[in-house]
Amino acid sequence: MAANDPEPSPVVLIVEDEPLVRVVVVEYLRERGVRVVEAENAIMALALLNVRSDIRLVFTDINMPGLDGLALAREVRRRSPSMRTMLTSGRQISPAEIPVEAEFFPKPYDFEKVADRIQTALRGR
Repeated sequence: MAANDPEPSPVVLIVEDEPLVRVVVVEYLRERGVRVVEAENAIMALALLNVRSDIRLVFTDINMPGLDGLALAREVRRRSPSMRTMLTSGRQISPAEIPVEAEFFPKPYDFEKVADRIQTALRGR
């Protein structure tokens, strides 16, 4: 990239083990002009974070087999303190469980509200 080329727009990583939910949120965000990559679990998400420097925000489900979304959020924060994390879950979550720097959206969430918050967070970087 030449010195005067614009920096590519940031990418959002969607982490969701339910394929239908993941497809719907990914397509909704893409329709809104958000660059998106996806992972079906936290291990795949960490692998993507190891090789992609353009990811600026992680939107993850909490309830996933293996490493859950809360553990993923803590690991993302440890690796990259400036990276934004947004969490979602269909189960009740106590505020004490949610990392201070993360936002939480209960399922079923309003896609427009989530997309607006993601776009706002990306512009604020």
